[in-house]
Amino acid sequence: MSEWINNEGLKRQERLKNIIKGLHEGKSIEDAKKDFKAHFEDVTTKEISEMEQSLIKEGMAIEEVQRLCDVHASVFDGAISDIHPVKDHTKIPGHPVQVFLAENDRIEQLIVEEIDPNIQLSGKTADLMLRVGLDRLLEIHKHYARKEYLFFPNLEKKGITAPPKVMWAVDDEIRTEIKHILKDLGTPDVNSDEIRNKIKLTLQKVRDMIFKEKNILMPLLLENMSFFDWIIVDSSSDEIGYFLDKPKESWKKGEKNEEEKVEVKAGEVTFDTGSLSFEEANQMMNALPFDMTFVDKDGYVKYFTQGIERIFERPKTIIGRHVTMCHPPASVHVVEEIIESFKSGRKNHEDFWIQMKGMFVLIRYFAVRSKTGEYLGTLEVTQNVKPIRDLEGEKRLVSKE
Repeated sequence: MSEWINNEGLKRQERLKNIIKGLHEGKSIEDAKKDFKAHFEDVTTKEISEMEQSLIKEGMAIEEVQRLCDVHASVFDGAISDIHPVKDHTKIPGHPVQVFLAENDRIEQLIVEEIDPNIQLSGKTADLMLRVGLDRLLEIHKHYARKEYLFFPNLEKKGITAPPKVMWAVDDEIRTEIKHILKDLGTPDVNSDEIRNKIKLTLQKVRDMIFKEKNILMPLLLENMSFFDWIIVDSSSDEIGYFLDKPKESWKKGEKNEEEKVEVKAGEVTFDTGSLSFEEANQMMNALPFDMTFVDKDGYVKYFTQGIERIFERPKTIIGRHVTMCHPPASVHVVEEIIESFKSGRKNHEDFWIQMKGMFVLIRYFAVRSKTGEYLGTLEVTQNVKPIRDLEGEKRLVSKE
């Protein structure tokens, strides 16, 4: 029986792939819909995800899948069978699902009320209102960023990689197109017909993405994410931000401590956001493009990095030495003043910059405190920022060497 079920599943996948391949080979969307209805009453988000991943594994370029992903969604429109679980989460105030879908409603509202693609760009007021609406729509970046940095990693851990890649690429297109439209609207010789057409196409992409997020992404997330996964997403959302307004209600504030229940391998050091082996941590610190030295709360040098490019000499003999003994007598009072300002809580950082040996050296001091605000020590970060100051233009391609 199980073998028969597996065979049927494989047959459905092949039929589904052939329908989509037909679209990529030039078949009309009407014919694709007819083929779909002839063989399927419905389709699950899992089947759609597996179909896209299979096409990519077989050699179809991710850009090609991305190009017609909106067409794919229209073929399945009304036939996705497992979207009902989303409704349960929309009833939970502040839940990441409820917040995300509510933002989509807000995006749709903004498009309807504040952006008219048919507007005549003849008056300053009309032009200004359109630009304000599009500028507010650009806040969609935060909506997409939460999806890309909080939702997608959970799917990727389960081996679901195709939908995130395709959606992320379209997200980037939308963000870029809105920016270009805003830039064009700011030019005096803007072509009204051309810019209106660009606005219409971009708004349609936004609406197509709303459909895919609700009917494809959300069911995948609800099927694959655990309660604790949602807690981590919820606790990380504020840092990225929201579309226009922060949610008025929170979800699981009292459960946030549960996010600390992460799997840690034996012998690894646990941090607030992950764990590393001793070798990984040590070599990672030494790979940083700047020097760091840590002085403990009693003023003794406890650690320093050993990067390839050193600015000031740091022999290992300074470990355990009091910081006042590591500086020339003439500058000791400056060090003591910095540390005292950190200990008292008067300051949290202090910066200096000097020019030496053809370098522009930035020296930064940071107070290191516990989560309760207790002074733990001082971190010195030293970096030659001349190469950064000398940068011009843009670099978007990988270097050949």
